[in-house]
Amino acid sequence: MGKKKTQAAQPNESQPLNPSSAALYKTVWRWHFYAGILFAPFLIILAITGSVYLFKPQIEQALYRDYYTVTPQVERVTPSKLVGQVKELYPDATITKYRPGESDSRSTEISMNSGNESMTVFMNPYTGEKIGELKDKDRIMDKIEEFHGELMVGTIGDRIVELAACWAIVLVLTGLYLWLPKNKNKSKTKKKRSLAGVLYPRLGKGKQILRRDLHAVPAFWVAAGMLFLIMTGLPWSGLWGSNFQTVATNTGAGYPPSIWSGSAPSSHVVQTKDVAEVPWAAENLEVPNSTISDFMPLPIEDVMYVARSEGIHPSYTISIPQQADGVYTLSAYPPKAQDEATMHIDQYSGAVLADYRYDHYGSVGKAVALGITLHKGTQFGIVNQIFSLLICVGIVLIAVSGLYLWWKRKPEHGLGAPKAPEVDAKHRRVFLLLFIALGILFPLVGLSLIIVWLIDRFIVRRISAVKTFLNA
Repeated sequence: MGKKKTQAAQPNESQPLNPSSAALYKTVWRWHFYAGILFAPFLIILAITGSVYLFKPQIEQALYRDYYTVTPQVERVTPSKLVGQVKELYPDATITKYRPGESDSRSTEISMNSGNESMTVFMNPYTGEKIGELKDKDRIMDKIEEFHGELMVGTIGDRIVELAACWAIVLVLTGLYLWLPKNKNKSKTKKKRSLAGVLYPRLGKGKQILRRDLHAVPAFWVAAGMLFLIMTGLPWSGLWGSNFQTVATNTGAGYPPSIWSGSAPSSHVVQTKDVAEVPWAAENLEVPNSTISDFMPLPIEDVMYVARSEGIHPSYTISIPQQADGVYTLSAYPPKAQDEATMHIDQYSGAVLADYRYDHYGSVGKAVALGITLHKGTQFGIVNQIFSLLICVGIVLIAVSGLYLWWKRKPEHGLGAPKAPEVDAKHRRVFLLLFIALGILFPLVGLSLIIVWLIDRFIVRRISAVKTFLNA
């Protein structure tokens, strides 16, 4: 093994000569270094799991083909009869959802809670036969989604993922600053800088420069896509996403009057996300109540008739009311954001109490809805999936190359972190304002900045000072 350097090399060999600018550059590099070392492993996990989840439709179709596919026939069994047969098969279960299927060759899915387990029974809508059953905990893609969103450790994992995503924004922005060419001489007569090392790697300048370019140049090309995936994923996060959703809802001056057939609900207790899986923009929609009647609740087929007459996308799911004043909730969460719909229906009269679709969303709701379908790779089909896959692959490559770059540059003994420069008062104020802004926009980043600063200020620097004293 060759002897390693005793001091970390500069990420860009063309440094500004101005001492103030040099201090700023080293400070930015220092934050980029720490963010990369700490969060690159999490970004690799997010990119890999995200790459798999992009192809959820194809993967589930392959895994559950025998459950999903039926042979179309002339006559169908009524939905009420299908539900009745499932109740006979599972007398102790509670039926929660009914999904008719978006095509003639698609099975009908009936979801239920049985004991402490949730499961889906697949029924042939033409013969009334049970095709199979699948427990929610056994769905492979749900496990991938859970790993992607919360590392399969619940709230703590969600916060870690959110923190990594927010710090990835810092990584991108600081990386772009480091990537920008720095001219030592601003004279107009100076020869124009080559684009080598900026837009494409330099192949004949030695291993050290090549390693730097293989990290910095691809990172530039991936930066925009990486920022897009981060910003479209954050609305799903537990802390930032919930707060953002609340602000978006509250600043919209309530829901548009057009979604209510009568007066909007006065109760703020139950939100739609508590009774059904719905698009992001409808999660905080208040749930109205059915007018309790002596009549029996409507059968599923009548609710399906409402869905067809109202033009709901055929991929919809019907959430079945569990209370006497509950409502049927139709939820369409299709591949394209423009087809999203959430509808509440009186379970006795069949009256549409609320009809909330993409056209009703505010500007923020539309942007988030479109961002989510693009993030998931469904908005433009296979083209969307491939494009997002390339971004994910790029994230893995730049994260791995960054860690490799650090490993090759680090001294034999020590972390190899860039030394903290002396920053003048002007730049200290700028950094303080940036930290405050980051703390407001991303609370977890603000908290972590305070922790890192305290560790660096009172532990790392003092240890370095002690080592210097002992070696003197």
